[in-house]
Amino acid sequence: MLRTLIFKIVLFIWFLAWSPLLLIGLISPQLERKFIFADAWGVLFLARIITGIKYQIHYPSTNENGIPFKHNINQRLDGRSIIASKHMSMLEVAILVTHVPNYFFIMKRELLWIPIYGWAFWRIGLIGVNRTRGATNMNTLANKVTKSIMQGMTLIIFPEGTRTAPNHKIPLKRGLLFLASQLKLPITPVGVDTGLYWPKRGKMKSGTTHMYFENELPSSATLEEVHEAINRHSC
Repeated sequence: MLRTLIFKIVLFIWFLAWSPLLLIGLISPQLERKFIFADAWGVLFLARIITGIKYQIHYPSTNENGIPFKHNINQRLDGRSIIASKHMSMLEVAILVTHVPNYFFIMKRELLWIPIYGWAFWRIGLIGVNRTRGATNMNTLANKVTKSIMQGMTLIIFPEGTRTAPNHKIPLKRGLLFLASQLKLPITPVGVDTGLYWPKRGKMKSGTTHMYFENELPSSATLEEVHEAINRHSC
């Protein structure tokens, strides 16, 4: 528990130390992205040296011999699919931010109101939504997402809508399918087991966490298909 406490204190100091740079980064989306990339990389580094948490990313094997190969980011992670990831901790957010080029997230608009960090998220194109406005909000959201996709950006969604604990599965939000259908984009499910090592609450544990990029699903996929895919390798 001591390592967990030390990590959280150091992480708070790390975020605080980056605040002035994120303010400077507001002058340019490109510069802000570089700062956020370095900030997220630091989170992964601190998690490794303080708590002993490492990570591995797995991609589907596609060659005729079934031998896994490192995914070519020009094939799927370039804005031609929606990445739908299971969400257990801040860890998978840091991994995605440092490995998916030209990403953007959809998040609660209240997160964009956080001083400095929220402003930085807004500057690089993250989209905030008001979940109380229903279908009208979804139509507006689809228009905003379309503009970002047309600029070559990659949408990342946590379709569960919140962090989940290990061995806990919850229904997915239908917004993912609405956007996939409206934009005619396939869905790339992503499974994680980060909650085993960086839980929402409690002690962090050393070990190697895994992120699994699954085969694409069509834009007409069902929630059940997406749910099964993102939970296939999850604890």
